[in-house]
Amino acid sequence: MIEGATAHGAQAGSLQGMTPAQKAQLIYSQARSELSGRLWRAALGGEDDTQSRGLADKRSDPLGLDGLLTLLDERTRAASGQASVADPAMPKAPVEDPSCGSAAGGWDREARRDSGEGRGGRNDDASRALAMQEGPNARYAGTLGTAASRTGIPAAALATIVNAEAAKGSDGRWLPYSRNPRSSAAGLGQFLNRTWEGQAERQGTWLHAMAQQNGWLNERGHVRGESRGALLALRYDPQAAIETIADYARTNLDALRGSGVRIGGDVVEVAQAAYLGHHLGLGDAVRFLKGGLSPDRARTLLNAQVGTASANRRIEMAGSATAAHRSWLLDYVGRNIRPDRFAG
Repeated sequence: MIEGATAHGAQAGSLQGMTPAQKAQLIYSQARSELSGRLWRAALGGEDDTQSRGLADKRSDPLGLDGLLTLLDERTRAASGQASVADPAMPKAPVEDPSCGSAAGGWDREARRDSGEGRGGRNDDASRALAMQEGPNARYAGTLGTAASRTGIPAAALATIVNAEAAKGSDGRWLPYSRNPRSSAAGLGQFLNRTWEGQAERQGTWLHAMAQQNGWLNERGHVRGESRGALLALRYDPQAAIETIADYARTNLDALRGSGVRIGGDVVEVAQAAYLGHHLGLGDAVRFLKGGLSPDRARTLLNAQVGTASANRRIEMAGSATAAHRSWLLDYVGRNIRPDRFAG
């Protein structure tokens, strides 16, 4: 795999903006991810990951080393001032009224109890984005603020979703080239292939506008087969990932409320509900928040998250797979979905 990559002289020559160590790490990470993915898919056999990010995606992922090198070539040219794809003009979504909605459901109270967290502070998106200027991810403050203004999802909520999803360096820096070896999840938002394509095909999203602009959709509005690799490569672009996280959160929050789930306007409640939709997928999120995940489904999800041995121990202690999964996920959300960490 590595020898094949070095044979691509044109692509390799485009990596002048990266250090040798960065190039080697990129190639090694991708090769390891592809091998691990094959082994994981073989181990899972017939599992279906359309509802869970923790299971392997059966569809082939055409984004290999060539795709990453092509993406890096575009990013290098953009950094050097050469022409690149312009940002699409997107209509601004209506901003959510923080005063709307009733009190959060029991899941939010449990998560706060476990984490010891109180209610969030100010709801000013701009101040929350600016607060990131002091941290290792300051470079993303502007993008988070733009996505927040467009979708009405607080910038701090978007930041905490990224922080929970993306791989991080030793200093807490988000790594845009994050890749889950057990599935097709990739980028700052850890989007599965199918979910990412769905966002590209859904009208009104940032990604849909980008796909249209680049001619990646056919006359029926579906992703062209020959364009799939280029589209999936955008998951490694921080702006594309953050804008799509915002669109996905907006869709999930609206759908959760439409299904009868109670979500208040507080930034913590919004962030936790949006994350559950992102993490579980809409269907499982609705069932989880209404206490309706079946034992079999709960066991499958818990196995994917903590491993079979740990899942079995948790299930034995909790008395059921549903209770064990709920306890684990509420604890994880309470500890990790913390918008206050990105507030002033």
